[in-house]
Amino acid sequence: MVVLIVENAKPGLRGELSRWMIEPKAGVFVGSMSALVRDKLWQKVEGEMEDGGATMLHTTNNEQGFAIRTHGERRREVREFEGLWLVVIPRERASQANGGGEEEHHVK
Repeated sequence: MVVLIVENAKPGLRGELSRWMIEPKAGVFVGSMSALVRDKLWQKVEGEMEDGGATMLHTTNNEQGFAIRTHGERRREVREFEGLWLVVIPRERASQANGGGEEEHHVK
């Protein structure tokens, strides 16, 4: 299983992705494909994303059962810590939404 989330992607890229995956929600693509096709699609995403960002999750043989790839600008940072994937929301961004100004990180 592969889940690919794109933000501010060109219509041509979204059209290419929809040839291999379904798009149940705008910018969210889901599909099942070989590792070769998945990697080729990711290369296409990296090559064609100018503004915005992309996040890909795919199944793999590890503790969590999935791996994550990211590219470009995103609100949340994804980090691997001792074999586990964690999502980090910089407090600067989180506190801006709440009216504060701290610069620490918040891990979910």
